[in-house]
Amino acid sequence: MIGPRYYFGIYHWRRRLRSIATAAVVIVAAAVAGRRTRSRSRRLVAAAVGVVAAVRIGRTLRRLGSPPPWALERAKYDALASRLPFDRAQRVLDVGCGTGRSLVGLAPHVPDGVAVLGLDVFDDRVIHGNGPQLARRNAARAGLDAEPVAADAATLPLETDSVDVATACRVLHDLPAEDAAAALAELRRVCGPEGTVGVLELPLVPDDVEDDPDPESYWSDRIVEAGFEIEALERLELAGRAEPYIVVVARPNTDR
Repeated sequence: MIGPRYYFGIYHWRRRLRSIATAAVVIVAAAVAGRRTRSRSRRLVAAAVGVVAAVRIGRTLRRLGSPPPWALERAKYDALASRLPFDRAQRVLDVGCGTGRSLVGLAPHVPDGVAVLGLDVFDDRVIHGNGPQLARRNAARAGLDAEPVAADAATLPLETDSVDVATACRVLHDLPAEDAAAALAELRRVCGPEGTVGVLELPLVPDDVEDDPDPESYWSDRIVEAGFEIEALERLELAGRAEPYIVVVARPNTDR
């Protein structure tokens, strides 16, 4: 049997393993409490607590492998890439490339000879196995010659107006609101006057946003505030997936 072609690592592994460990402690404590009491009602409460904790472990284990380390879900990248002018680009930037899943997803749409940069902090607190070598390897297996760059999206180490197409796939909502705004401002700085930015997001906003805005409106407003004009805004529904994706395509607003 041929193994998976790509390996993208396990997402949020430390946080989820802590959740599993906490639930396991609750199960042990509930079992001990149930054995030490003669009260039937207290035993039932202890048993109920243990069951709830066990269910939580099961759910967390499922999430630990979701998406699986080799899965791509290509349709979402196709939906974004089909709206971006890769055929006219000389330099492409993918912000938050991680282990290269987005690079692999975009690869079929990027012509040969285009310089591709994959930028990420490459922090293994978020993804087990994260690193520039893994991003480069996965991209190469997809036929894309990408150069990983270890840097923060809020301070891009690139010259102004130096990028023709920039993408940010499922990364902005993981940042604090201030950092997400800074990242969008940096994308505006490095994006050439005729450039294009494509954003692929979950229907989520940063955790530190106090109100509960509509994600489509929130991200389109932030992109406009960063100095872009929205060209396309779409809610992407994929078969077999409960949550939709948000696809935004924008160009620099040269009147500002």
